[in-house]
Amino acid sequence: MRAVIWDLGGTLVDTYPDVDRALAGALSPAPGEELLHEVALLTRRSSGEAIRTLAARHHVSEELLQDAYERTKEVWEEHPPPVMDGARELLEAVREAGGLNLVATHRHRESASALLERLALEVDDLVCAPDGFARKPSPQMLRTLLARHDLAPRDCLAVGDRTADVEAAAAAGVPAQLLETPGVPLDAAGADRLRSLRALIALFPAPGAQGGAGH
Repeated sequence: MRAVIWDLGGTLVDTYPDVDRALAGALSPAPGEELLHEVALLTRRSSGEAIRTLAARHHVSEELLQDAYERTKEVWEEHPPPVMDGARELLEAVREAGGLNLVATHRHRESASALLERLALEVDDLVCAPDGFARKPSPQMLRTLLARHDLAPRDCLAVGDRTADVEAAAAAGVPAQLLETPGVPLDAAGADRLRSLRALIALFPAPGAQGGAGH
């Protein structure tokens, strides 16, 4: 395995809880578990879709919800969301095995780069849809990373948390893993599913870890 192509929010960084609370809080001053779950079911598909759907269902403006979403980014300037459990260890395992950690995200480059920097997450390349690439499920961002680094699709692994992530990977010919959120079912035919990124660490043994000690 020569590379992992990561999604960012919800996969490498645990952004969903903050986003869910922000959107639910814009709908109710004291959102309960039912409202938070309703929001979570939508944000795992798309934040844009969540904003549109919630605005229509709850008879509020999309601007109100968009403002709440954007305020999460301001909060993250001082209090960034946590790194997903097992992500640092998997990043390091890939690096130690001589592989590349690549990111394909829908976030603006400034926002994505700021998150990575504040959390001290080192990646080898970053492709952002707002830079002029089609959003997933288009495979364009993945194909761009494959071409840049002279990678064969079969030698890579794509890891994401949304159906669009695994659909983009399938279109690019890259094997995919869907990181599931408990209680949020997603349709992702053809993708392997996992509950923790730690399950992938064994795919990247460090040089010399097999076959005895080297010299």
